[in-house]
Amino acid sequence: MSWNPILDPSIPIGDAVDAIETVIIPRARDIGGFEVRRALPSAARQMVGPFIFFDQFGPAEFLTGQGMDVRPHPHIGLGTVTYVLKGRIHHRDSLGTDAWIEPGAVNWMMAGQGITHSERTDGTARQAPMTLFGLQTWLALPRDREDDTADFVHLPSTKLPELEGEGKTVKLILGNAWGEKVPLQMPSEVFYADARLDSGASLPLPDDHEDRGVYVLDGSVICAGETYEAGRMLVFRPGDRISVKAGTRGARLMVLGGATMDGPRYIWWNFVASSRDRLDAAREAWRAGDWQHGRFRLPPGDEGEWIPAPER
Repeated sequence: MSWNPILDPSIPIGDAVDAIETVIIPRARDIGGFEVRRALPSAARQMVGPFIFFDQFGPAEFLTGQGMDVRPHPHIGLGTVTYVLKGRIHHRDSLGTDAWIEPGAVNWMMAGQGITHSERTDGTARQAPMTLFGLQTWLALPRDREDDTADFVHLPSTKLPELEGEGKTVKLILGNAWGEKVPLQMPSEVFYADARLDSGASLPLPDDHEDRGVYVLDGSVICAGETYEAGRMLVFRPGDRISVKAGTRGARLMVLGGATMDGPRYIWWNFVASSRDRLDAAREAWRAGDWQHGRFRLPPGDEGEWIPAPER
C-alpha cells in the first residue's frame, strides 16, 4: 500500500468532508535578484504525489548585462522539471549536457545516484533586457529507483499533447491524464499539466490518480463555493470527483499529482532520500570535492566554481 499521510480510517469521507484537503500559501524568498515562491514542501504537505518541491521563479526583469547565475550544485534521489514561461536558461550538467531551456519545452533531469548542474542566463541572453518566469519542480524517486544512473531528456513543446475545447487549453507536461500520454518514461505514476481557462470554463481533474493538486498561476478559480486567487496551491482528497472553474478573469493553472510515495522522504539541501544515511553519504561526497574520482563531477564548460555544501 502506498504511503499517504492524510489517509486515516478515522477521517470521514464523501459528503462529510470538504473537497479541498489543504490550501498552501507559498513562501517567498529572494535568491540574488529575483523572487522564488515555494509551495512544496510545506508544513501542511511534504508531497503531492511524487512532487516534493514546487517553486515559481519570477517574473523577474533583468537589465542588459544582468541575469541568473546558479553555480554548479548536486542532486540525488529526485528528478527535476524546469518549465519556462518567459525567457531562457542555459543548462549544463555533469553528463555533458549543454542545452538552452526555452518556453513550453520539457527538460527532465534524472538525478538518481547523483548529478551536478548549473543554471545561468549567460552569453547572448545578456545582450538585451530579459524577463525570466517559470517553474521548477522536483519529483522524489521510488526506493527502487534512487540509485538509477543520472539522465537528461529534452522534449520540445511540439512533442507534448495538447487538448483544446470548451474554453480551455491544456498542455500535458509529464505522465498521463485525460486519455493522453507524454512520450517520456517516468519512474512512477504522475501527471503534470499547464492549463489555460477562459472565464467560467471548468476543468475536471483526472480521477485515475491518487493524489491531485492545482497551483493557481494567474487569475482565479472557484471550487466548493470558494474563490482562490493566484499564488495558491489547492490539494484535494483522494477519490473525490473534482472540477475547478475559472473566475471572471480566467485562469492559468499548473495541475499536478500521481501515486503517493512508498514512504516519507528526508531532505537536506538539494538531496532527497528515503534514509538519512543516503543524505549523509552524498553530503560527504560533495564536501570531499574529488571531481575526478568521486561520486560527483562538475559540468564540462562550467568547472571554475561550485556551490559549497551548507554547514548544517
